[in-house]
Amino acid sequence: MNFDFEDDWYGWRLRGRHLVSEDGQRMTIERLRGLMWRDKMELRLKGYASRRAAEEAQRAANRPKVKVLVVDLGEYRHRGMAAS
Repeated sequence: MNFDFEDDWYGWRLRGRHLVSEDGQRMTIERLRGLMWRDKMELRLKGYASRRAAEEAQRAANRPKVKVLVVDLGEYRHRGMAAS
């Protein structure tokens, strides 16, 4: 079976039992399964249930933090902190 991928995978192709990269490196399905298993185990060691959970945690870490401060205006004025 031969198949050429398109769009984001342009240049990659399936040749028999091998996934072939754009630069010609070949990978069997067993090797790909092994790499995916290792990735899964590394994520579990870091405390993530899945790649999606790890990516969401990374996005959350990069979001700007918002701090909400509630001030009683009367108390603020009473203590003399308000500008006159």
